[in-house]
Amino acid sequence: MIDGILETALYVDDLDAAERFYRDVLGLEKVLRHDNRHVFFRCGAGILLIFNRHETIKPPSSDALPVPPHGTTGAGHACFRMSAEAIDLIAEKLNKAGVSIESDFCWPNGARSIYFRDPDGNSLECAEPKLWNL
Repeated sequence: MIDGILETALYVDDLDAAERFYRDVLGLEKVLRHDNRHVFFRCGAGILLIFNRHETIKPPSSDALPVPPHGTTGAGHACFRMSAEAIDLIAEKLNKAGVSIESDFCWPNGARSIYFRDPDGNSLECAEPKLWNL
């Protein structure tokens, strides 16, 4: 019945820094920003939601959409689907932006992954789809 993941959410303390990172360094297209609460980006066929963790734990106001409070503490993780060539390009872009790549390796099935952090410490990965036989 479930057809896939439509949204992935990460939580940050500094929404401005996150917006710059995901837009300027990773090159994602910003879809929407609402004050200091959230910024959303197009990510392939899905949407990456970046929430200010201090705002999303608050109950919605009476004139807001009825989205329940949510959030996490600590670093989250998201993995971006990319071709081998695109991984090379993003690794180069990350290096130029001063973002450390924590790990760059091939899984036993031959898929390559790189791991790095966003400004808030969330663990991000870029991997070839064959990691999951996709």
